[in-house]
Amino acid sequence: MVDPLHSDASLHNIICGGRTLNLSRPQVMGVLNVTPDSFSDGGQLHKEGQLNLDKVLLRTERMLAEGAAIIDVGGESTRPGASPVTIQQEIDRVLPVVEAIAKRFDVVISVDTSSPDLMLEAAAAGAGLLNDIRALQRPGAFKAAAATGLPVCLMHMQGEPGTMQESPVYHDVVAEVTEYLLHRVEQCVHAGIARRNLLLDPGFGFGKTVEHNLALLNRLPKLVEKGYPVLVGLSRKSLIGKVLGREVNERLAASLALATVAANHGAKIIRAHDVAETVDAVRICDMVMRESE
Repeated sequence: MVDPLHSDASLHNIICGGRTLNLSRPQVMGVLNVTPDSFSDGGQLHKEGQLNLDKVLLRTERMLAEGAAIIDVGGESTRPGASPVTIQQEIDRVLPVVEAIAKRFDVVISVDTSSPDLMLEAAAAGAGLLNDIRALQRPGAFKAAAATGLPVCLMHMQGEPGTMQESPVYHDVVAEVTEYLLHRVEQCVHAGIARRNLLLDPGFGFGKTVEHNLALLNRLPKLVEKGYPVLVGLSRKSLIGKVLGREVNERLAASLALATVAANHGAKIIRAHDVAETVDAVRICDMVMRESE
């Protein structure tokens, strides 16, 4: 059943702390990995093994100039085989970045975390959105997310990052992912999180084969029609490498193609590494779609 607050998701504005995110048209979320081992750009913001805040702020400034509406800060690599981090390590990586960005820029800051402690501290530091690949499964996450009052993006993942790509199996990937996300929505509402503050992410590449990913993208309107804003992250994903044989630094064209398809199918937030190019692709797609209405 579609919630009346989401009966027209295309006109839905989300209050992200002290800022409003307008989703009347697709927006681009710029990726800001502050981990030393991210699959795509790990270590680029570090100098001599330490996170360099000057580099962080320059990257943020550039992404904003390129048209990013959201900056997504992540301190835990979720690529297959990535080394686990402690909660304190994650906080030490992410919190100074959130504080620095919040002081200098007028932008919605998303925190890519599953840690309840970081959710609370990041919200107090100026974050406006919680982006959780584990859909608030960690103990205390529901309570922490509700306490912040911030919007939450719930993502589907089969398994855990270290092993999720070993042998993912579904009977009907679209139906199962949708059912899981809607179940998490109801649990969030029961925990005191408003429906209007919930976004959904099908979790491309998180416990899915190439065929699963393609099916999810092809039938993305099935998830969109549930009425919640949908976030899609396909930028530079291994899907592209497996289909086209491209290395990470050769995946721009395919990433843009996937972003365009996602926007055409109703995704409202496109998470991307290459912000300027993705903004152009999404904007032109949106213009074409509006002309056809």
